[in-house]
Amino acid sequence: MKFNSALLTFLLFTSPIQANEFWGLESWMNSLKTPDFTKIKDVNQRKQAFFEYLLPEINKQNEKIVQLRHALKTDNINSFKLQKIYNRYRVKEGDIDTLLMRVDIIPASLILAQGAYESNWGRSRFAKYYHNFFGLWCFEKGCGIVPLKRDKAATHEVAKFSSLDKSVEYYMRSINRNSAYATLRKIRKNKRDKQAHITGLALAEGLENYAEIGYEYVETVQSIIRYNKLSQYDYKS
Repeated sequence: MKFNSALLTFLLFTSPIQANEFWGLESWMNSLKTPDFTKIKDVNQRKQAFFEYLLPEINKQNEKIVQLRHALKTDNINSFKLQKIYNRYRVKEGDIDTLLMRVDIIPASLILAQGAYESNWGRSRFAKYYHNFFGLWCFEKGCGIVPLKRDKAATHEVAKFSSLDKSVEYYMRSINRNSAYATLRKIRKNKRDKQAHITGLALAEGLENYAEIGYEYVETVQSIIRYNKLSQYDYKS
């Protein structure tokens, strides 16, 4: 994306983003592509716009995982790339069974429901300006945005992403490798072993550690899936 000097000057001095949250003109310009869901007053229209915005990227990331999973199962991958995948998913090299438990799809219904809940249907400032639709945290100083109401003793920041694809990819990788979601992955493997359909409603049972409210979070996500009939979007594999 190219800008002339006059436009650059205008953007730099009229940006609504506070100085301590300004992390690069290019990233900020990319964020403008995110729909302004706050302007959509009709609830049903807002929901539909939200689903239509996230769903193509969710499907794209799941398709990438399906292809990688097939390559791993057929041993159709070079050793250098394989080593990187073991590292990326935090699996001991050579433990292919554990790796396949982690390299697997996440139902779109689950992602859409969590995204809706965590971002208030795309209206949070973290979603609008930083593509963080999932309440993702990071723990190195300067890695993200400091929450306005963060406890004095806390050190976490809300992660920021330069694009939607990076946000969805990171979220899915977090679910697939973080020890907090081991139960979710066991549920998914059980579905695989039984050749059953992998659903968001089933995998939501493994999200108890995603938020401080515990199992109430699971019930809320499942309620969003049911009420909005999101299971229709789950990947058929």
